Amino acid sequence: MMMRFPGGLGKALTLSYDDGVEQDERLIALLDRYGIRCTFNLNSGCYAPEGHAWPQGQIHRRLPRSRVLSLYGGGRHEVAVHCLTHASLPEIPTDQVVQEVMRDRENLERDFGGVIRGMAYPFGTYSDEVVDTLRRCGILYARTVNSSHQFSMPLDWLRLFPTCHHNDPMLMELADRFLKESAGFGSRMFYLWGHAYEFEANDNWQVIEAFCQKMSGRDDIWYATNIEICTYALAFRQLAFSADGRRIYNPTDRTLWLEHEGRVHSVASGETLQL
Repeated sequence: MMMRFPGGLGKALTLSYDDGVEQDERLIALLDRYGIRCTFNLNSGCYAPEGHAWPQGQIHRRLPRSRVLSLYGGGRHEVAVHCLTHASLPEIPTDQVVQEVMRDRENLERDFGGVIRGMAYPFGTYSDEVVDTLRRCGILYARTVNSSHQFSMPLDWLRLFPTCHHNDPMLMELADRFLKESAGFGSRMFYLWGHAYEFEANDNWQVIEAFCQKMSGRDDIWYATNIEICTYALAFRQLAFSADGRRIYNPTDRTLWLEHEGRVHSVASGETLQL
């Protein structure tokens, strides 16, 4: 009995880019051209002042709030927490961790609507205490910076390891492997992360364009945001099975897909599937 993504697909691709920088404009245009979805992790306490002019040669150029609203609005890509001031969470008291997370959530929810429950750790730093605090703050997933070089689904969404960073020398090798592998026993996810300003700093925009070209337009891949994949996977865990495993009840609010003995099945919200 294996989870399958919407439509019975066995693979998913998602991206995650941090800090809310000017180079995200070029990145989003590229992603939209190839039909690839992304999560953007923003520090709402670090926006640039309106009308601010960055000095010549500055690479890390944060956006003012007005451009943040116009760029990331619209709902195609996810907006997620990156903490109010990009603080390293294990190094500050727990009450400040709560402030960093919840004030960022409040600001982003005010500006973009909805309920924001995703996050990336500033500097990639976390601890068991931080993870427990995030859970209490209503965060469902939090991305680390530790490359797994794998495609297996996370066991712990609050310690979410990406497949790799876009500067990883194994990037295209991993992409080829992902495309060639069948889903097999369990669905597969390729998770790419980075900062868009790095493309300008390293003069390597061709890396992300080549990756998008290779990965786009596939009918066996679900192109989704971080939160879409996370909430789907967590919903799948709520399926209720009869003792013999032949009857499956879906108590969630969405249709879920699974594969059993080589056949793909869907079970709608509130319905029971008899195998």
